Amino acid sequence: MDNRNLFAALRAAFPSDLDTTAIETDNGLAYSWSDLERGTAMIANLLQSLGIEEGARIAVQVEKSVEAAMLYLATLRAGYAFLPLNTAYQKAEIEYFVGNAEPAVVVCSPANFGWVSKIAFQAGTQHVFTLGDDRTGSLLERAAKQSDRQEPVARSDDDLAAILYTSGTTGRSKGAMLTHGNLLSNAEVLKTYWGWKEGDVLIHALPIFHVHGLFVALHGALLNGSKILWFAKFDPRRVIDRFLDATVFMGVPTLYVRMLAESRLNKVVCRNMRLFISGSAPLLLETFNEWSERTGHTILERYGMSETIMLTSNPYAEQDGERRGGTVGFPLPGVGLRVRDEAGEEAGAGEIGAIQVRGPNVFKGYWRMPEKTKEEFTEDGWFKTGDVGKIDGRGYVTIVGRSKDLIISGGYNVYPAEIEGYINEMPGVAESAVVGVPHPDFGEVGVAVVIAKPGAQVNPEELIATLKSQLANFKIPKRCFVVPELPRNTMGKVQKNLLREQHRTLYA
Repeated sequence: MDNRNLFAALRAAFPSDLDTTAIETDNGLAYSWSDLERGTAMIANLLQSLGIEEGARIAVQVEKSVEAAMLYLATLRAGYAFLPLNTAYQKAEIEYFVGNAEPAVVVCSPANFGWVSKIAFQAGTQHVFTLGDDRTGSLLERAAKQSDRQEPVARSDDDLAAILYTSGTTGRSKGAMLTHGNLLSNAEVLKTYWGWKEGDVLIHALPIFHVHGLFVALHGALLNGSKILWFAKFDPRRVIDRFLDATVFMGVPTLYVRMLAESRLNKVVCRNMRLFISGSAPLLLETFNEWSERTGHTILERYGMSETIMLTSNPYAEQDGERRGGTVGFPLPGVGLRVRDEAGEEAGAGEIGAIQVRGPNVFKGYWRMPEKTKEEFTEDGWFKTGDVGKIDGRGYVTIVGRSKDLIISGGYNVYPAEIEGYINEMPGVAESAVVGVPHPDFGEVGVAVVIAKPGAQVNPEELIATLKSQLANFKIPKRCFVVPELPRNTMGKVQKNLLREQHRTLYA
């Protein structure tokens, strides 16, 4: 059969001269394409030498390094399923993931070996290795003894390549099963849609336990045979200093905000850049506009999720339309996207409803949760994203929020993103989050939590009074709190579940 192993496709795109630089790190190391080829072969051979079952899971919780990326590629190469775990996860979370996924191999940071290995061995994992971010650890020591030649294991489109645990803001985390076909089809579509071309250089400053950094950024560069400028941690000044040597940058909104705070960001340092992409959390219109003014570049915002990789994107090419702030653009080629109202009917242009999708990028289900998987798909095979949004007359998609963030107040649907849009436009406001809390009369009411801009004062009563002149009364938050910062996850998403919990007893 035709080998659809994702690694084989990425390997086929390597440049003909394997001695050129593939990855240059922020601490001065250079890895050639030959280093990637040989390093991934040795780690793949080590994994295969362990005698683990076909389709076994390899769970990995390590700091970001080029070797960690090689471990991911080697897992694909050897035909196993990669399970990346956020470095912030603690004991109870790791116990759940290891117990649920039953990995044959666990790889952790050397500093965590004591407690992680205990959890892994108790759960029946046979092999635990360490991998430091400084090229140390038992994984590399053992791999060094292996041959540097290896034939990528044959895989079909439907074979499992990775399991990504969703953040689990409601109930237990679910493991989204992504196949070689899911990942490869999405990478190929994005290569064309985002105009990847010869000579492109990517700045990689994202974590690699998440869709954005591991799949969208890494696959994008590798499938194009592009050099990567690798940052273990995001540093706004050092990243801006490399813009002259790069053409593509992918970030979450927080990274753009931090770069805008640097005086050295201007049109001159961005003159060689081709594309700035933002995703993983909503980009404020103010950030979008300010970036355009300061750099002369329009950020391309896109939308995806763990279960589907990328779904929509603002256009790259001018002939496809303009990049519109506050929207996530059009469904990608080959991706179906529809909006359904509460009755399950197709929503009209501009009408808010539930977003449903289908396409070769949509995952095959949740790991060992057949009932949950069935629940999340419609009768006619569309995946219910859990996001709420609308499509305008020109086809641009706008995300209004998560369905679980929906506030039902006095029987009316209140969409937090709509109210946040108004609050964020007010003088002195840097950012806001609106959450629903229990209320004896209305069932639920909104509470606004606001961050003021540096040096600005925001008066909660005045803010609510201004909102009353702009929106229907049922949408107005009952209380407003001004705070120094909002709780966020590692991708910069505001953790509304924590805000809901914090204010849950306001009206009890």
